[in-house]
Amino acid sequence: MRLNRSTDMALRIAMLTAASPTRATVDELATGLALPRSHVAKVVQRLQRIGVLVTIRGRSGGVAFAEHAGDLTVGRVVRAFEGDGEVVNCNEPACPLVAGCRLRGELRRAQAAFLAVLDEVRLGDLVDGAAGPLLLTLRAAPAGH
Repeated sequence: MRLNRSTDMALRIAMLTAASPTRATVDELATGLALPRSHVAKVVQRLQRIGVLVTIRGRSGGVAFAEHAGDLTVGRVVRAFEGDGEVVNCNEPACPLVAGCRLRGELRRAQAAFLAVLDEVRLGDLVDGAAGPLLLTLRAAPAGH
């Protein structure tokens, strides 16, 4: 299964903010992850809505990993960004094999297994060990340094 670009970005942003003890700006996230700023801003908003990030407005504002977001699962983030759609749409265009096809059921089963694995991984687990320090090297240096 392939994740869409927004989901990939969301997981990267979650990991980077989870590893950081300080707030980051959208610009810093975009620069550190080599992603378009406009896309990062949209993904940050969605991550805030599902409780992964908190955002603080103003001059000393920024984006931070939410206090209990480490307990959220990767599966939850993937579902929030990917939706509950099936791997393949058998209705558009209408497939003449639908009545006797076993593939659709097997694809549903594979998708459920994929998400079940991701449901076992907490966001906090993604920054344990060597991953955390590595992620922190991606943070852009503050302006003027």
